[in-house]
Amino acid sequence: MNFDRNNVQKMNRILCCLALMAMSTMGASAQSGTNSPYSQYGLGDLTDQGVGFNKAMSGVGLAFRKGNEVNPLNPASYSSVDSLSMIFDAGLSGQITNYDENGTTKSAKGGGFDYVTGLFRAFKNVGVNVGIMPYSNIGYNYSVSTRLKDLDTTVPVKYEGTGGVHQIFLGAGWKVLKPLSLGFNFAYIWGEYDRYVTSTNSSINILSRHYSASINSWKLDVGLQYDQPISKTDFITVGATFSPGHSLKSDPECDVISRNTSIGKSDTTSYVIHDALDIPTTWGVGLAYRHGVTLRIGADFQMQKWGSLSYPTINEKSEYVLMDGLLKDSYKLNAGAEWMPNPRSHKLLSHVRYRIGAGYTTPYYYINGQEGPKDFHVSLGFGIPIINMYNNRSILNISAQWQRRSADHLITENTFCFNIGLTFNERWFAKWKIE
Repeated sequence: MNFDRNNVQKMNRILCCLALMAMSTMGASAQSGTNSPYSQYGLGDLTDQGVGFNKAMSGVGLAFRKGNEVNPLNPASYSSVDSLSMIFDAGLSGQITNYDENGTTKSAKGGGFDYVTGLFRAFKNVGVNVGIMPYSNIGYNYSVSTRLKDLDTTVPVKYEGTGGVHQIFLGAGWKVLKPLSLGFNFAYIWGEYDRYVTSTNSSINILSRHYSASINSWKLDVGLQYDQPISKTDFITVGATFSPGHSLKSDPECDVISRNTSIGKSDTTSYVIHDALDIPTTWGVGLAYRHGVTLRIGADFQMQKWGSLSYPTINEKSEYVLMDGLLKDSYKLNAGAEWMPNPRSHKLLSHVRYRIGAGYTTPYYYINGQEGPKDFHVSLGFGIPIINMYNNRSILNISAQWQRRSADHLITENTFCFNIGLTFNERWFAKWKIE
């Protein structure tokens, strides 16, 4: 290899890093990833923990493993990384949501940063990944009218909330035996939320409640994959993950503020509940089949044990207390497939990864004693290879998803989401020979 090629490789690495930095900056400055009124419950809307190729298949990935992609859904997959590769993956998303309540409709736009990850081989049979992505999003602003029976009047009530929980993680995957790999992701999670409920009427006091909390804690995910060949080109892979639930050591607060508009006086009563927020124990299993590099099909099942956790709320006596029965166990079932027509062809379209998926998720909270909205979604996407004189290993991941959340007598949400991500796969550790 001559000296000019070596310089080209260095320039390629610099361009990749600059592109990732630009995407990260754009994501950090974007708006909250949700406008849903359902994000006022629990820790908010829980985000998809996958990357570009997972999203195109509705979040499937517990049993997927390939040496040219990052799959944080199961850290055991990191052990499959190519020994010469440094893989960066970054993505953004945007969505348009239509809300329907008893025939009244409204639309809202949103979007934001999804993830940035970097995967490389540290030792023989050991891959290491570093990444950052959201855990949950909170963002809503709406008003309703509530009738006060005692005063025989209707009061407008405004609900507003912002915030969310983020995570930065370090993970590793180790191929213990030829078919068996183990892995972990250890994350530092942090964030805060502010939620406001305000009722206003000219004939009564203005009453508002401000709920807030700050979170600084950790999260651990462990995983395994067993990759069994059934022929020279066909493999069956079983994947499993587990994340222990624990307290977030957070002390949520509630300020009840009463203002008398006639005399301009305000009274504030503050409540604090110590050690009142938790994340649940979570486990998942997945099964995948792959035929060479042309076809892979997978299905995942996951469960989160929210039902055993208490959650702070205002009770009937207007006291801010921990209460059982506000959260429920959540279940998720996803399936997806990827097909590449002909990897030996010289035509670009024959190297595109065509992806499709569908999924169903149950809610993790109750709303006024009723189960929250169920979630059904389908997705479609493409993995387009980036081919030029400098690069033939990187992928542009594009996908679209339609999501419907609905429950009896509650708001129905129809969301169209667009995701775009870049997987930079570079031979950073190759030793070029200078002539």
